[in-house]
Parts: sequence; structure tokens; C-alpha cells
Amino acid sequence: MSDAHKVLQALGDATRRDMVERLTDTAMSVSALAAPYDMTLTAVGQHLAILEAAGLVKTEKIGRVRSCSLNPAGFAVLDIWTKARRSTWERRLDALGDILDGPS
Repeated sequence: MSDAHKVLQALGDATRRDMVERLTDTAMSVSALAAPYDMTLTAVGQHLAILEAAGLVKTEKIGRVRSCSLNPAGFAVLDIWTKARRSTWERRLDALGDILDGPS
């Protein structure tokens, strides 16, 4: 599985996207991150494991607390993947626009 595939798969889940959004401004403990979700800490840990495997989040244990933060390098993979496809998408959208505009 490619790195881009892992990132897209990780972000394909609404809970994981929300976790990423909540970690955008500040790092937080797993328990603080888990607080708004109606799921066990084990389930939150599984979501975090997927985000970590995709390179989007990093966790570290500080004393007895596991802290989570974003890993900006993980988002570079998504940026590269998007840029590689942008010109193709733009060409296709331009062609669709020409078709929709019809004969002048």
C-alpha cells in the first residue's frame, strides 16, 4: 500500500478527520482527544494507530500520559499526490466546460 493510499484511507473516516482537526492547534493527551467521542479508549487507540501508520499523527509517552500531535511531514505525501493529478483534473474539467458551453 502506497503512502498516499494510507493517508487517504486514514482521512476517509469522519472520526479520524475530526481528530486531525482537533490536533491542528495543539497537542493533547489521548484521553483529552477521546473525550468527545462515544467510544472506548481502545477504539480511539485504533484510530490513532491508523493515523500514526499513515504518518499524520505522532504519539509519545511523557511520564504516564500519552500525548498526540500532528506530523506535518505526513501531509506532504497528500500534497505531492494532489499536485501530481492536478493538471489531469484541470484538463478534464476544461473539456467538460467546453462540452457544457456547447457550440457558440
